[in-house]
Amino acid sequence: MAHLLGAESLHLEYPTRVIFDRVTIGLDEGDRIGVVGRNGDGKSTLLRLLSGRIEPDSGRVTRRNGVTLGMLDQADILPDDLVVKDAIVGDKDEYEWAGDARIRDVIDGLLLDVPWEATIGQLSGGQRRRVALAKLLVGDWDVVFLDEPTNHLDVEGISWLAGHLKKRWPANQGGLIVVTHDRWFLDEVSTDTWEVHDQIIEPFEGGYAAYILQRVERDAMAATMESKRQNLARKELAWLRRGAPARSTKPKFRMDAAYELISNEPPPRDTVALSQLATARLGKDVVDLLDVGVTYPGAEPGQEPREVLKDVEWRIAPGERTGILGVNGAGKSTLLSLVAGTLQPTSGRVKRGKTIRVAILSQQLGELADILDDRVMDVIARQKSSYVSGGKELTPGQLLERMGFMSAQLSTQVKDLSGGQRRRLQLLLILLGEPNVLILDEPTNDLDTDILAAIEDLLDSWPGTLLVVSHDRYLLERVTDNQYAILDKRMRHLPGGVDQYLELRSKQGSKGQTVTESHRSEERAAEKNTVNSKGRIKLTGAELRNAQKELGSVSRRLEKATTQIAAIHDRFAAHDQSDFAGLGSLQAELKTLEDSMQELEVRWLELSEALEA
Repeated sequence: MAHLLGAESLHLEYPTRVIFDRVTIGLDEGDRIGVVGRNGDGKSTLLRLLSGRIEPDSGRVTRRNGVTLGMLDQADILPDDLVVKDAIVGDKDEYEWAGDARIRDVIDGLLLDVPWEATIGQLSGGQRRRVALAKLLVGDWDVVFLDEPTNHLDVEGISWLAGHLKKRWPANQGGLIVVTHDRWFLDEVSTDTWEVHDQIIEPFEGGYAAYILQRVERDAMAATMESKRQNLARKELAWLRRGAPARSTKPKFRMDAAYELISNEPPPRDTVALSQLATARLGKDVVDLLDVGVTYPGAEPGQEPREVLKDVEWRIAPGERTGILGVNGAGKSTLLSLVAGTLQPTSGRVKRGKTIRVAILSQQLGELADILDDRVMDVIARQKSSYVSGGKELTPGQLLERMGFMSAQLSTQVKDLSGGQRRRLQLLLILLGEPNVLILDEPTNDLDTDILAAIEDLLDSWPGTLLVVSHDRYLLERVTDNQYAILDKRMRHLPGGVDQYLELRSKQGSKGQTVTESHRSEERAAEKNTVNSKGRIKLTGAELRNAQKELGSVSRRLEKATTQIAAIHDRFAAHDQSDFAGLGSLQAELKTLEDSMQELEVRWLELSEALEA
């Protein structure tokens, strides 16, 4: 395999610490490298060294003659007076760039909502970022470096970018190095992983799931590794192995020893126990949205009102863990505001339980505004003295350590913390306040993969109702049990998860169908494909992969429903048999679960038959 570029014996030192020491690494034709590591360990610095943006103190970076390299920085470098059209296609005539399949694909994937004749200074931060990414991707590069490319992209944009990168070069050609905290994206595009830590770069074979597998094995063999990191990685690996079939990668290294490490690892969450705890804390009523609609008045006099939500029926259960999907402007924030009680519906009503305490992890970090001049240790000292997580009682100091804070940072003022540290402190303060309904609005900003795993571990033992809005697909699938989408102003349940949402959005965009029409056409197609086994159409390509992923999701939901039904039967046996009202409530709960299970069983059979064709 031809060599593209490499580094030999790199050493880079800043006044306060050494970043890299005697690092030797290389990129060959066909390599697709994902870079992971803690914030501040040098991931972005590595890209700048390899691209020639900065020079090492010693060692050298070499590049094969003629190799072209394009890089997306984290920083916004486009001038404010540059026109979007000129940034993307320069002075090319329309017939010229419109005839280029790559340029058309990039524009359709990233810039459909960006005014073509606007200047960069007129755009939002997210639009500027997408223009910078599009400017890079329309170029013909042998090597592409991407530093946090998924920032400001929604689920659809991230999915598009992964697909673009996978087909950008022919097999065994081109080179890609990407730094990102988006673990789903890493698994989709990476064939190898580099972990940046402790002044070195450690290579691993395979994407993120394979990297976690190898790291668990490495940590078990290295007696000096911290047990906390090892345990978190083991728990995440156990979840990955139970997850969608697409994550069950088969790298070439020996995996038996690593699998033994997780043979007795329990599921991440004891759903039944958490549900019982949540019911004890919340009662049976949380928040019910009953035939709710929201319409905003026109922004200016004479402007038509804008309907955002209509006919929304959502009864949130104690301990429910739900992810919300939708394009920007679809109404996700409006929906969360209804649940939180900060917005009243235009039509319908919102019924709220008497005992609920809602907390919102917002994107603005407003909760920290009044404590910016306080030291972290003083902020924590004002909180409760202990917190129960996973059946263990932890002090606030132990929770801080679990969230990645070092002892030296305890004396740091809040205003001097990094963005990721503030984010972690914000979440910790919210959890210490003991809400029983937690809303997370884009919680992954500024966090590295290890800290995300620690937060997910903390949320696994949190016995309340959890609602999550996030473009981070991995986190959404990891911490929630159900996903809903806001489509055509209504809520739509997604038994097939994020894959089903992307499929619906694709049909909605490409065929001009409403999502309701798309759903009906799906049902008709399913009926047609299951009329008889001999005449059924054989699934191929993306349809086959989507069916396999949905089958895995349906299987997990069936397993969960079976456990919940068994738990209700146990509650029947233990319940006061003279309490007819309570028994009736249990019966209604049981019927709802059984109806849901029946629908899942039908869908499981349809998918199984389709995959066997």
